[in-house]
Amino acid sequence: MHHQRWAPEHQPPAAGTLSPPPPPLVITPVIACDPNTDMPTLWLIAREYPHLRKWLIANPKADAALLEYVSQAGGPGVREAFDILFGQPRDDRA
Repeated sequence: MHHQRWAPEHQPPAAGTLSPPPPPLVITPVIACDPNTDMPTLWLIAREYPHLRKWLIANPKADAALLEYVSQAGGPGVREAFDILFGQPRDDRA
């Protein structure tokens, strides 16, 4: 069976009409603390990336509900990040 290659009969669409989808979002500490990151992404980080929760605390866009969730869920460095946010001195002797 012979396969024929398809070729358009008309001109291709004007430049800019079609574009590839954006690349998948790579979740990093920069995304977690960027105030331009949307709230659904911040909540995704809070739920799915415990090692990045401490960076959410540094995000000025993080609201009380998100910070409460992070506080309750915990994760590496979360307690220390809250101590820094609230200006509480750390006692490393304990």
